[in-house]
Amino acid sequence: MTRGVLKSFLAGALSAALLAGCTAGDTDHEERARTDTSCDGRITGTSQITMWYHTPTAHGEKETLRGQVRRFNASQKEVEVRLVDLPDGDYDAEVLAAAADGQLPDLLDFDAPKVFGHAWAGRLRPLDSCLTGDLRADLLPSVLRQGTYRGQLWGLGTFDSGLGMYVRPSVLEKAGIRVPRGSEDAWTSDELTGILVRLRKEGYRTPLDLRLLYATPGAEWNTYGFAPAVWSAGGDLIDPNTFRTADGYLNCAASVEALTTMQSWVKAGLVDPGEDDKAFVEGRSPLSWTGHWTYGEYSGAFPGDVAIVPLPDFGRGSVTGMGSWQWSIPATSVDADAVWRFLSFLLSPDEVLRMTNVNGAVPATRSAIERTRLFSETGPERLYIEQLQSGVARPRPRTPAYAAITDAFSRAFAKIMLDEAPVRATLDGAVEAIDKDLADHQYYPPTGR
Repeated sequence: MTRGVLKSFLAGALSAALLAGCTAGDTDHEERARTDTSCDGRITGTSQITMWYHTPTAHGEKETLRGQVRRFNASQKEVEVRLVDLPDGDYDAEVLAAAADGQLPDLLDFDAPKVFGHAWAGRLRPLDSCLTGDLRADLLPSVLRQGTYRGQLWGLGTFDSGLGMYVRPSVLEKAGIRVPRGSEDAWTSDELTGILVRLRKEGYRTPLDLRLLYATPGAEWNTYGFAPAVWSAGGDLIDPNTFRTADGYLNCAASVEALTTMQSWVKAGLVDPGEDDKAFVEGRSPLSWTGHWTYGEYSGAFPGDVAIVPLPDFGRGSVTGMGSWQWSIPATSVDADAVWRFLSFLLSPDEVLRMTNVNGAVPATRSAIERTRLFSETGPERLYIEQLQSGVARPRPRTPAYAAITDAFSRAFAKIMLDEAPVRATLDGAVEAIDKDLADHQYYPPTGR
């Protein structure tokens, strides 16, 4: 196989493996795919490891990582870490090209659901033998769950994500609208519809911000942000037990009803059109469906008047998303113990907090969370911790078909919300695209990669 053909094959396989949604009930049937020989507890001689890192959106995130590398290298003599700055471009394409040439680094990161495709393709080492019992107990269960595929751990992050509804309590109280206290007290979708109508009467022409500026076809925001509405209604992105079809799940009556409700908000003009991302901070929309990354901006705009409440209940309880960037060790890495020495350093409370203080994400360990103000028992972002620990948060589907799933759902969501396309027919089209990808890849068998 020529290099060009190989790259084309890998790109096709990964695109079908980097895009899916999540589901509950996908753990019982999992089995161990291979023997875990990643860490044997020994570092041979002096090791130099290279690492790659995606281009972050959070200001200062890469400089923080550079500082972590410097501190680690100065703290001991056995392992030296070299952070490689990749040229500007498509990070996933760089990884695929390096994999085709056998030139992957010793450590690199992926957005959480992309790990599954790389694990299925045989590009990664499992990490289970590297974790100590104490570290495993310290990690948020969501971090472990999101990085697990077929019963083994392939990715591990130093932070997780939080998703909910930002509200201005003063506005709600003035309008006589209750503020939910937690996930079990979430607004129903019908209740939210009435709230939006009431807020319009209070003078807010577009009371709900869905961050539609970022809802372009194919954008991951559509899947991460709004698959929870489908799950909450009782639908799913794919069969959560077999991962062999989306038919009857993504296009079931519950999924259609949830997205029809959301589309009705747009049709009624209750949703900010997304010409910019300032609807909340400029006071146009007192409700904003978004994630942890906006807390600093929102609370800065309205000090003391910002709260985070659960996403609405579309019939089966409030559900939210989870998962963020995770570290993985390529199968070609010479000494996993040397890489793990650095990863365990990044997972220390001091280093976890150095990163999350910059990017605003949820710390991955309980020991780090205990030292925060925002995520403490009485902190303003505590809801995120409760969701991640209680099961209200779900991982995006842990299947190498994720790329096809998220692409199909994201495009369908954009058509439904931006173009007001027919909901059932649009979801049927997404199901057809997903099921075609599954069939084209023989349903991603665990062997024969």
